Amino acid sequence: MQTLTQSAGPAPGLWRNFVLTLEMIKFEHSIFALPFALTGALLAWRSLGFPVAGMAWRLAWILVAMVAARSAAMAFNRVLDASIDARNPRTRSRHIPAGLLSRRFAWGFTVAAAVLLVLAAAMLNPLCLALSPVALAIILFYSWTKRFTAGSHIVLGLSLGIAPAAAWIAVTGALDLRILWLTAAVLLWTAGFDIIYSCQDVDFDRSAGLHSVPARFGLARALLLARLCHALMVVCLAILASQFDLGLAAAAGIGIVAGLLVYEHRLVRPSDLSRVDAAFFTLNGWVSVLFFGFWTLDVLLGR
Repeated sequence: MQTLTQSAGPAPGLWRNFVLTLEMIKFEHSIFALPFALTGALLAWRSLGFPVAGMAWRLAWILVAMVAARSAAMAFNRVLDASIDARNPRTRSRHIPAGLLSRRFAWGFTVAAAVLLVLAAAMLNPLCLALSPVALAIILFYSWTKRFTAGSHIVLGLSLGIAPAAAWIAVTGALDLRILWLTAAVLLWTAGFDIIYSCQDVDFDRSAGLHSVPARFGLARALLLARLCHALMVVCLAILASQFDLGLAAAAGIGIVAGLLVYEHRLVRPSDLSRVDAAFFTLNGWVSVLFFGFWTLDVLLGR
């Protein structure tokens, strides 16, 4: 019996570390950018005339690629920032600085997720495979940026913003410049909510020599810049809808996104950051899901 217990030990330990890693990277928040990626795939499907053959297969590999990309990026960020997180009162309880998970396992997870991304790209088409190292470079580069530029929020936005364009390429095998309006929208959306989120660390960032919009410009100006980003996002979505001749359901989706973003900014004040988590996690999840739902409805009704 003792031998059986000992021989069974590594597997439960491996599973425990895997589950802890999913907790560490907040795997459930993959939902943030995924609906925008699926919107890119949906518009590409529409542009091809709604072919049925192979679409489910493509969507499956797009999902794998997107989840793998985010997982690699988040795990890499947690490994790279472990020493910083250990000094920050807000983040010192994260899995690596708290000793719940080893850097070695997190590195292994990062490499595995990156390999899975490349595999998924190879299963989609040659252009996806050729561009997969570029995508990896962008999403991993973000983790370095706060060490030298307050533009780190824009780089994070680009990391998520390339998802719709990548999904378009996955479906069509080529790039249509019109989809870059959705890339710009996601970039601005992400940069805006990341600026809001980073307001929590303004004092720590300044003391640690890290760069962010709040650390450089102060909370009030940072929140104004976040509002500007989100206003421009709505403009980009409107242009995107016009580029694809979408109708009332798409317009309603844009209106709902705008309303949610207005509410998000009402939750956060320079003097009160207590509801940042609600603004960051809950509302932004609804933004992406409802946007995708209304745009899907518009595309399907217009078939």
